[in-house]
Amino acid sequence: MIFPKKAAATIGLAIAAIALVLFPIADAAAALVDPATKIKFDESIGSLPLFGVGVRKKGPIKVYSVGMYADAEAKDSISSISKSNKAGALSALRDSLKSTTQTSFLLKMNFKVGAEKMATAIAESVSPRASDKTAVETLKTLILDGVASKGAATPGTILQFDCSEEGVKVSVDGSEIGTAPGLRQAFCDVFLDDKGVSPTFRNSCVENCCS
Repeated sequence: MIFPKKAAATIGLAIAAIALVLFPIADAAAALVDPATKIKFDESIGSLPLFGVGVRKKGPIKVYSVGMYADAEAKDSISSISKSNKAGALSALRDSLKSTTQTSFLLKMNFKVGAEKMATAIAESVSPRASDKTAVETLKTLILDGVASKGAATPGTILQFDCSEEGVKVSVDGSEIGTAPGLRQAFCDVFLDDKGVSPTFRNSCVENCCS
């Protein structure tokens, strides 16, 4: 069958559109969307690739979505581990993150939470995993100050925690608040250990980083 040129062009555009839906470009595919909240996370922060995303829930409430970014070497360290070995993969990832230059957690709010409640909730998750309780109080104060400056952690607010050898740097909506010394491993474990606050995040890391 022979189509007029205009019809053929229209068909060609339709096929191209379908192809983009079915086979998205690589950059788009590298970003991830939390299925629970539909919140999107970019494929990288600077040179740090995205590992996984998940939701933090309190009962039926979807409080925020979390995404983790870290050195590519840490991602490579678990790339050969089977997805079926979830415990082994997460254990290896936690070990690898101890020596990374930086591991960043982005918390993107989906539900409004007051400054005091948000700061307390995160501090209470870090505290049992940390030996330096003074540093935990510093972390709580930084979160409180950062969130209080805008009234509350409203939907769309982004809390960023950059974990390094120096400590955990807190930023709110791109504004740096300060750094709590130490706590790198404790903060990472809030999301990655066996009692992590977001099971879907742990699953996402394994699905996206393992073979």
